[in-house]
Order: sequence, then structure tokens, then C-alpha cells
Amino acid sequence: MTTMTWFGWLALVLTVVPVAVLTYGLIAVDRRSVSLVQQNLTRVSSPDAAPAARGGEFLALARRLTPGTYAAGLDRQLARAGRPAAWPLERILSAKPLLAIAGFGLGGLVVWSSPAPATVLAWILLVALGYFLPDLLLLNAALKRQEALQLELPNVLDQLLISVEAGLGLEQAMSRVAARGTGPMAEEMSRTLQEMQVGRSRSEAYQAMADRSTCQDLASFVRAVTQADRYGIGISRVLATQAAQMRVKRRQRAEEKAMKLPVKILFPLLFFIFPTIFIVVMGPAVINILESGILDSARLGP
Repeated sequence: MTTMTWFGWLALVLTVVPVAVLTYGLIAVDRRSVSLVQQNLTRVSSPDAAPAARGGEFLALARRLTPGTYAAGLDRQLARAGRPAAWPLERILSAKPLLAIAGFGLGGLVVWSSPAPATVLAWILLVALGYFLPDLLLLNAALKRQEALQLELPNVLDQLLISVEAGLGLEQAMSRVAARGTGPMAEEMSRTLQEMQVGRSRSEAYQAMADRSTCQDLASFVRAVTQADRYGIGISRVLATQAAQMRVKRRQRAEEKAMKLPVKILFPLLFFIFPTIFIVVMGPAVINILESGILDSARLGP
């Protein structure tokens, strides 16, 4: 067999297998359970219940195709990203196979027209990119939010310290900061207070706030507040110590970034700025040398 025949068979297999899996998933869905869900949603008499029921079948299929540990990891990333309203877990699980199918269709058209090894590889990469694109966007949002949270933490601790020294309790100070703040730290404190209001213990609510973040400074603050509450230590002294430490760490991180800056600038200088400078400086001299060499050769002539 020729190389093109092998790639033709490979393209055929990559086309038939995913379509067969999706068809089996649609046929194997428990229709009785879906109908019961639709009846329950209709019984709620909500205007948005019918679209949710129609999309429940595909969502059930997406959940079946997604491993439980993988879905749990996505849920943790959503918690670190602040659970944006536009990105619920159900929408992400539904969008991943849809984007993969879209990439599969677009790549299949290209491979069908020219089944070369490079196009087949690009087809596979396009399908993988479509499936993992929501993960990349969610990871980017989570990283940005954690950086903003780490940057805001020293200022928030200063506000808590001022409120506590003015006579408020820690929960009242957190409520004031959450009501007047707009950043991710204010959102985390607002959620922590809401968990306390629904009956969760103070230590569990604080620990949940630390678990929703990858910021080590926030985890240190939660441990200090929990120990102060357990052993009866004055919260104002703990907040003052934590705020001072956080400001020192923020300054050290800024100094570290400033020290890394020359190394990061080195490669753009070598590959983009220095060649341009050499062209501007040495270009006229090279042109003059070439012109003088041409004139000398013309004068000497045969």
C-alpha cells in the first residue's frame, strides 16, 4: 500500500470511531430517567426549565464521557477562578465535546482534500485543542485571580486591622470589607460569611476559604486566625503581625521580579532589537562598500 492509502485508512478510522462512540452514548442514555427529570423540571414551573431539560440529555452524555476525577479537577479550578457565572461546570462539560467535534469536522475536511502526514497531525492537534481549550481558559482565569488575591491580601489585612482596633469583631470587620470591596479577596470573605450564616463552623469556613485558593499567604492567615480563635489570642495582634509579614513578602516579590527583569529582556534584545540596530548602523556602510567595489570593478574592467 502507498503512503496515501495508509493515511486514507487512518482518516477513515478517526472519523468512524468517535461518531460510533457518540451514537452509542446517545442510544444508551436512560430515557426513563431523562423523562423523570423533565417532569420534575416542568413541575417547578420555571420559564427556563424547558431549555435545561432539553439540554440535560447531552449534559448526561458529556458527564458519562468525562471521568469523575477529571470533573472534580475542573470544579476545583472553577472554585479558584471564583466560579464565574458565565462558566458553570455543566456548560464547560458540554462545551468540551462540542469544540472537539467542531475541530474534528474542520480538520476532517482538510484531511479529506489533502491526506498528507502534516495535515493528519494538524487534525489530531486541532481536535485535542478543541477539547482542552476550556481547560486552558479556566486555568488562565484561575491563575489571574490567584495573583490578584495575593496582591490584595496585605491591603485587606490592613483594613481588617483598622476595623478590629476600632471595636468591631473579626466577622463584622470581614463583612465591612466584603461590602465595600470589589476584588477577589472581598468575594472570598463574603462567601465565607455566607457559609457561617448557613450553619458552618467558623474553623471549617476559614479552612474552606484557604482550600479554594493556592495562595500560601492566605493559608498562613487562615492558620493564624484559627489558632488565635482556638487559644484565645487577641485577634488585633495577630492581624498586625500578619499584615506586616504580608507587606514584607509583597515587597520581596516585587524586588525578585525586578531582579529577574534583565534576564527576561536579554532574549528580546538579542533576537529583535540588536539586529535592527546593526541594520540601521551598519547598513549605510555596507551599501557604500558594495557600491565602491562595483565602481572599482567597473573601472578596472576587462
